[in-house]
Amino acid sequence: MTDALTLFDVGPSETPVDSRLLQVRTVYAEPAAAASPRGRQVLARFPRAELVEVPSHWQIPELHGNEGNVDRWVRVKTETLVLGVKKSLSARPNGRSANWIAPSTANGCAMACAYCYVPRRKGYANPITVFTNIDQISGYLRRHVARQGPKPEPDEADPVSWVYDIGENSDCSVDAVVSDNVADLVATFRELPTAKASFATKYVNRQLLDLDPQGRTRIRFSVMPDADARLLDVRTSRVDERIAAVDDFVAAGYEVHLNLSPVVLRDGWEADWTALLLQLDDGLGAVAKAQAAAEVITLTHNAGLHEVNLGWHPKAEDVLWRPELQQPKRSQNGQLNVRYRNDVKRAGVDRLRQLVAEHASWLRIRYAF
Repeated sequence: MTDALTLFDVGPSETPVDSRLLQVRTVYAEPAAAASPRGRQVLARFPRAELVEVPSHWQIPELHGNEGNVDRWVRVKTETLVLGVKKSLSARPNGRSANWIAPSTANGCAMACAYCYVPRRKGYANPITVFTNIDQISGYLRRHVARQGPKPEPDEADPVSWVYDIGENSDCSVDAVVSDNVADLVATFRELPTAKASFATKYVNRQLLDLDPQGRTRIRFSVMPDADARLLDVRTSRVDERIAAVDDFVAAGYEVHLNLSPVVLRDGWEADWTALLLQLDDGLGAVAKAQAAAEVITLTHNAGLHEVNLGWHPKAEDVLWRPELQQPKRSQNGQLNVRYRNDVKRAGVDRLRQLVAEHASWLRIRYAF
């Protein structure tokens, strides 16, 4: 391995990243990605990292499919980054949270939520991969939005704007620590009056408060009872911190929604969700409540991820893996997963709707599944 800074001119100085989440020792990079302006920016933010050239961000034997990484699950996320070039640019239709899934500017994550579906795609490790051709991605999105024209009628994604999810395979709040890709996307959508960006997050990155989104970016803070989060949301911002950030992000020009997600059905779940809804009711200001909306998402799990979790976080599986309550499900992306049985899920969603109506009646539920 060779020190990245001996190979490339990193350009303008960057402040090195100082984060418990990211103490990067190795950057695997496609040569074109490392040589690009965005790639040089990432390398400058991690000046002590060593660079390993790879032919493709998908072809890294040390990471992908390496079962030996299960017991290093969190360490890999902490110490490794990948730089690649996004080859195929397309916006996929989406019918719930957004109208379109934007081309990814990153995939993988430094956090380690036990139910996350992203690791299922890359095997036994999913550190952050940064796609460095941000100008191409932003240009594609501008052209795609222009082709749509004005939105003809309201839908559950938004009454006026086309909504583009920019964080399907990563957490944009953490991605913004690594590079300026998220800042560039916020700036792109700021100039698109018929569209807005959207992403879900479990990490409070207050640097995002300086990006001036002017209402064209929707942040969806994911929340769940603290007892669930401490077990399942590994390395994330605490739920209290997420709730405390909502008013500040609204004041900074973001539209802020809430993801009640995932809803894990286990002993005591109703009492804990009641406490969380009361906390939201007490903690959010009038302006935040007036613009708030929620997605209710019950747990989806996966047999392969269950086996991975048994290798690094088996206690999580005590509540995630409930065969007596679950059934197979073919997801929109074609993966075979498991979800709660139809009757169990229906009863859980109905009960959570009742709790919202009782304790946070201001919170409009956009959809529940």
